[in-house]
Amino acid sequence: MPFLIRRDGDWLYRGSSIRRKELVCLFAGVLTRDETGEYVLETPVERGRIEVEDAPFVAVELDWGVCGGGQQHLSFRLNTDQVVTAGPAHPIRMSAGVGDERVPYLHVRDGQGGWPIEARICRAVYYEMVALAVPQVVEGRDLLGVWSGGGFFPLGAVPQDERISQA
Repeated sequence: MPFLIRRDGDWLYRGSSIRRKELVCLFAGVLTRDETGEYVLETPVERGRIEVEDAPFVAVELDWGVCGGGQQHLSFRLNTDQVVTAGPAHPIRMSAGVGDERVPYLHVRDGQGGWPIEARICRAVYYEMVALAVPQVVEGRDLLGVWSGGGFFPLGAVPQDERISQA
């Protein structure tokens, strides 16, 4: 299929940007990954592979708060207006980028064969998350991360001069 999803979340068909958000949302609803990890659009009558430069979705907005029971939750609005709340079913992970850059991703849903469909968390939203980060010792390592839905999601190491090692 002549579809391309660019790194910035722009959906292209035959090289032209799809301007109608309703169409993008429709296609996003039938997007999955096959057993080999390839992205496919799959409807009851048609199935075709598409190219994705990075992740098919981009988390463009963060809303956080405390729910009943005192747990913090981080909810992300995607470029398709879907809202996903981070937690054990929707973890946040950091991936190696170019050089020392690390790129944050949010698990949106499962594809086939254990391949996740993810949203790349945009830089502005990542900075909002970092502002909410707290130190935590995980497996003997001092890490900064965020809590959401009862899960802790490491964002990186605590800077050397701010270590929280237990005495």
